[in-house]
Amino acid sequence: MDEIERKIVSLIDEHRQEIIDFADDIYKHAELGYKEFRTTGKFKEALKDKVELYQEGLAITGAKAYINRSKKDTFSLSLIGELDALRIPAHVYANPETQGAHCCGHHAQLAGVVGASFALLDPQVKAALDGQLIFFAVPAEEYGEVEFKKGLMEQGKIKYGGGKCELIRIGAFDDIDLDVVHHTRTDGISVGSGANNGFVSKVITLTGKAAHAAGSPEKGINALAAASLGLQALGLNRETFRDEDWVRVHPILTQGGSLVNVVPDKAVIETLVRARTTTAILDAAAKTDRSFKAGALALGAGYRIETLPGYLPALPQEFPEELYSIVQEVAGNKPVVRTPADAHSTGSTDVGDVQHLQPVLTFHTGGVTGGLHQSDFTVVDEDEAYVLTAKIFALTAYRLLKDGAALGKKIKAAYKPVYASKEEYIAALDSFYSVEEEPANA
Repeated sequence: MDEIERKIVSLIDEHRQEIIDFADDIYKHAELGYKEFRTTGKFKEALKDKVELYQEGLAITGAKAYINRSKKDTFSLSLIGELDALRIPAHVYANPETQGAHCCGHHAQLAGVVGASFALLDPQVKAALDGQLIFFAVPAEEYGEVEFKKGLMEQGKIKYGGGKCELIRIGAFDDIDLDVVHHTRTDGISVGSGANNGFVSKVITLTGKAAHAAGSPEKGINALAAASLGLQALGLNRETFRDEDWVRVHPILTQGGSLVNVVPDKAVIETLVRARTTTAILDAAAKTDRSFKAGALALGAGYRIETLPGYLPALPQEFPEELYSIVQEVAGNKPVVRTPADAHSTGSTDVGDVQHLQPVLTFHTGGVTGGLHQSDFTVVDEDEAYVLTAKIFALTAYRLLKDGAALGKKIKAAYKPVYASKEEYIAALDSFYSVEEEPANA
């Protein structure tokens, strides 16, 4: 480590308890996507009065805090922390107001970004950064509550369900050359990223005809029964999915009737259709649609199948040796694993959408046990989960921006974006939109 790097580590260690307290506060007050008003308020409280420019209300709850704006033409780097949680009411720290729980570690990301600021805002450290630096709080990475997000779309507040997708659309990534992101893992520290599944989102509404369920069921059309048949047909389609496409389709029934003695005249299913490639996503999506159309046809029910763009497949991105070495050093005796370029996860993230336009470097820290997206998720090592995350964010930023941002520029020059412009990306995402509908039999 050089003098500046030693100072970065020392400053973060000095603020250790503040970082942990910030993380703990967010952990115990989880909020869901596009509703993270308290969380982004805490981010604002931590940074607004310390930076040169603070932008808020980006994609409803997102925020950007800028330093070194005079060097923005040299290079512009963002450190990203995600604001939202998951609806997991059984978690020990589930927010009783929102039922949200941070069982994916987004609170650790945000604590890492805020923690890094304790070092990067130091005058000597800041002067050594040859580029603009943005502390970026982003909303709605977890793609849930589809009907709620549809409501925001209908109100004109957003166009896309994913926070980074929406931020790309409104131009919030236009002034960034490279991003650094973090995620929590249950199996320790790693650097780099492999591929991830992409997906589309569907809201499937089956409509029937209400009738007395005991007195005159023959006069009704059972929308719940149509949905049940659709689910069975979808299950029988699963053997047609190729193993190498990593297809995942996982519906939930959000509405299936109002009273037990009334034939259900409406059933609503939300599902994501995930796969490794766009071609495989479209194939699985078509089979999903056919399944529910078949269920509707069998019962004489109507259907409306609305498909919304989700996330594009994430792309592999290696972590440069210059950054890997500093992570190894700051991790001490804990092993640091390189993620193989051919690694693949069947989960999804809107980080992949950003990767289609600009380079994104990913690192992971542990300090947690249990399962991601599960009620047994538990933070067991606050120093690794939060403080080490802050150190890696800060040291990575320094190495990318020192010496005229030489390393940052090298990574950007070598990167080949999938889309040449934001407009091309938006056109690609919009191509997933579709609505098909057929009324119920009279």
